[in-house]
This record gives sequence, C-alpha cells and structure tokens, in this order.
Amino acid sequence: MLQIKIFPVNPITTNCVLLREDTGKACAIVDPGLFDAREESMLLSFLKENGLTPDAILLTHGHFDHCWGVASLVRRYGCPVYMDPADEPILHMKSTLLERLMPGAEVEPFDFLPLSDGMTLQAGGASWQVISTPGHTPGGVCFYCQDSNVLLSGDTLFAGSIGRTDLMGGDYDALIKSIMDKLMGLPGDTDVIPGHGHPTTIAREASTNPFLIPFNEPETDWWNQDGIGLEGI
Repeated sequence: MLQIKIFPVNPITTNCVLLREDTGKACAIVDPGLFDAREESMLLSFLKENGLTPDAILLTHGHFDHCWGVASLVRRYGCPVYMDPADEPILHMKSTLLERLMPGAEVEPFDFLPLSDGMTLQAGGASWQVISTPGHTPGGVCFYCQDSNVLLSGDTLFAGSIGRTDLMGGDYDALIKSIMDKLMGLPGDTDVIPGHGHPTTIAREASTNPFLIPFNEPETDWWNQDGIGLEGI
C-alpha cells in the first residue's frame, strides 16, 4: 500500500511529498522546495527515523518553490532527478517573488533526467505514469499511480482552482486543455495531491471547480459552443 507524507514547505507552502510502499525502505520525493535548514532537517529526520532512502526526486515543474532543495538532496543521497526538459529555462528565470524572499538568490543548478508524456517510472516502490500537462509551465507534468489511484498534480490542478498562467511560459488555454484532456478522464475517485493546498479528488474537481465547470458541455446534437440557434423563428 502506498504511503504518502506531505511536508508543506517554504513561504509559499509548497507540498513536498514523500512516497513509499509500506513494506519498502526506498522512497520518492516530489517537489522538494526546502527553503532553509529547519525544513531540510525536518525531512531528513523523518527519513532517518523511518530508515528510508530516496531513490528518485520527481519534479512536476521547474519553479523555484518546487525545486529549491533538489541540489542539496542530490549531494546527500545521489538519487536521480526527473523533470521535463521544456522547463529548464524556468529554472533560470528571474522571479520577483524569490528576489523579495531572498535577494540575489538563485536556484542551485542540478542535473536531471528527461521526462516525456506516457513514460513510466519506478520510484518509491511504485509505478508512476508521466502525464504531460503544459500550461502552468511549458514542461509541467503530473504523476499518476494507477495501482494506488493517486495523482500528483503539481500546480496544474488544485482543490477548487488551477495553476496560474501569467508567469513566463504560462498558457491558460493549454492548461485547460491539459486538465480536460489528460486529467478529467481519470477515475472519479482518484486522490489528487496538488502542489499547494489540500488534497482533493478528480470527481470533486469535475463537479465543483469553477474553472472547469463551464467546459463540461453536454454531448447532444443541439449544443453549439457559439450558442443555441433558434432556427425558423
């Protein structure tokens, strides 16, 4: 059974997620945006207390609040990092928010292995399907474990909201298409662990998310996305 531990980290409360099968000692870390020594110590203490060793770091995208702690963890554990290469420019972009939080700071460089849509990763004792969901960033991805019915949605889909698209590389239309084409077809009872905020489910977002409801168009002959025409009147 998949065990999930969420560590809200950094001033933006990013969900750093630790994943492991309950019988194993290998784990995967998703979006380790660890901002200071206290946050890193919190994660390292949990790993040590439970005898866990990371075998992979999975990045849903390249924004600094999701990957700030990557380089430090790689130095300690030597585990591979996975990210969509389309987000490499995002790692190096200037962020006014980061500048306010830590003037002059930049994300420490790290090597990564490329992700692509549909590929499968073995990490933390589980099998994860990579779902490409551009829109929040060009290389945004989600990770889906069919066996445990869990989706790690990063900043693509939140409880009651979606990722912002006003930053470099953002594209609102692409994000909506990603969500509707790639995520809404998953089983309704799929547990969704977003990059920020509380967990949710696919069914809950399909029925209540205000960004998605207008796109749930009825599949009937009389429907027309430009409006209903009253012919003959």
